[in-house]
Amino acid sequence: MLFGRTPVLPTPEQALKGRPEPSFTVPDRHTVLGNPLLGPYPAHLETADFAMGCFWGAERKFWQTEGVWTTLVGYQGGHTENPTYEETCSGLTGHTEAVRVVFDPSVVSYESLLKLFWESHNPTQGFRQGNDVGTQYRSAIHTHSPAQATAAKASRDAYQKVLTGSGYGTITTEILPAEGRPFYPAEAYHQQYLDKNPAGYCGIGGTGVSCPVGVARAEG
Repeated sequence: MLFGRTPVLPTPEQALKGRPEPSFTVPDRHTVLGNPLLGPYPAHLETADFAMGCFWGAERKFWQTEGVWTTLVGYQGGHTENPTYEETCSGLTGHTEAVRVVFDPSVVSYESLLKLFWESHNPTQGFRQGNDVGTQYRSAIHTHSPAQATAAKASRDAYQKVLTGSGYGTITTEILPAEGRPFYPAEAYHQQYLDKNPAGYCGIGGTGVSCPVGVARAEG
């Protein structure tokens, strides 16, 4: 899966087994927003999970958004329990590098977060994002309700139309329920990495094609 080969997702049997408990601790609070990283969160907030390449730059996109209460990075969508960064980068966990976004829906809508998601990366690249190649860099949305699933699929279909019109290929983004796909928080040094390292690497870059907003409510 490495050294120039085409990345391939491992089967559950091929994946690293992981461990029943994390091998590291996660900080209590967000270094920018000041709120707790881990739940349970206040009842009026909602949770969204996105994967769009290297999670350092992806997380910053969301913490800069008004109405976002906290963000944290982690690993999601694979088979290995409580993986480490090195294990995820080996391609043998099946996880994405993901961002969990906890937001106030009275301030920022899920549809607006979807717009930011689509426009902040190229969702047609499969197991890569720019120069970052590997299954962990694939595009994914893990939804927390039927309403989120409907909105995500509607926004994908709407964005596909404008991408196709601009010469891009087929969107490869996975849209799957978060249920049954645990989000495993990443190591402390990855949390708000670009706040701690303002000149650090950010591989996030969009297509330059605008995504419609509110398509789930405006179908037809």
